[in-house]
Parts: sequence; C-alpha cells; structure tokens
Amino acid sequence: MKTINTAQSLLKNDCHPKNESVHSNSSQKQIIIGIDPGTAITGYGILKVSKQQAIPIKYGVIQTKSNVPLERRIARIYYEMGNLLDEFQPNEAAIEAIFYGRNIKAAFSLGQARGVEILALTIRNIPIFEYSPRKIKQAVVGNGNASKQQVQYMVKKLLHLTNIPSNDSADALAIALAHFHSKKWK
Repeated sequence: MKTINTAQSLLKNDCHPKNESVHSNSSQKQIIIGIDPGTAITGYGILKVSKQQAIPIKYGVIQTKSNVPLERRIARIYYEMGNLLDEFQPNEAAIEAIFYGRNIKAAFSLGQARGVEILALTIRNIPIFEYSPRKIKQAVVGNGNASKQQVQYMVKKLLHLTNIPSNDSADALAIALAHFHSKKWK
C-alpha cells in the first residue's frame, strides 16, 4: 500500500510546507496544474512553463452525476485527480481559495471536493498555492471583478487557444496563469 505508507510518512513528518517551491533549476521547464474545485464539475488546467512562456498541455473537467451519493462523487474526483497528477507530474499546484456564499450545504460539498484534491496533491508532495477569485481575475484580466466571459476570452488569448474553453476549464487555466504570473520563472 504505497499511498498509505506515503500518507503515514507525510503525517509523521508533519507534511510539506504549503508555499515552498520545489524547482531548483529555473531554466528547466516546470509543470503547473490549476484546479477549480467543484463537486459536480472540477476544472483542471495543466501548463508547461519556462521563462515568460506558458504552454497549455491539457485542460478539461472532471464531472460527477448529481444523482450519485456525495461520497462516491468525491471518490471519483480523488481518483481522476490522482490519475492526472501521476500522468503529468506537476511541480506545483494552484487552487482557488474557498469562496463563502450563502448556501452552507454547497459550501460544505465544495470543501469536501477541495479536500480530496488537496489530499491527492499532498500525498504526492506537490506544493499548493491558493488564490482568491478576485486575485485570479486581476492577474488574468486586469480586473478583479471581471466576468466569466472576460476570463474565458483572456485565457484563450493569453494561451493562444483556438477555441474558448468551458467556464470550469477556463477558470482552472486562469488559476494556473495567476500562479505563473506571481512567480519568478526567469
């Protein structure tokens, strides 16, 4: 049980620092995964970055059906996220910080989905960086109050995509871009 042993090792060693970068050679290409957490739809965007260039490798969504019990939906998110992390082996992860709305039940569900995503990252020793929706929009659009359509348009333009990605994919790519812009990749 490699995962359990790894998890036990992390707990024993009090996990890795949340905001510590693992890249040592700045000329080496790095992989960033951006995650837009959700119970029904989790968006992900994976970028290869070097110097001042970000190239999309893969983006999309992990969808779960609303008629499936929450614990099964969360298990699927964990499994699919783990597969992405194992395939692309990102150096760092950027995830949207929890936004507190009026719907407590939705906030708890979102927190559970976000929790398994953070668990999948932590077990693999991938440093996690959190960004508020406002900071993400500011980094990508230049306006912290930008609309979803403005975010989608700028993601398409900045990453030279042929099509505008779905809301959740665009949000995940925007999260990865916000992290890219906040770091020194020179």
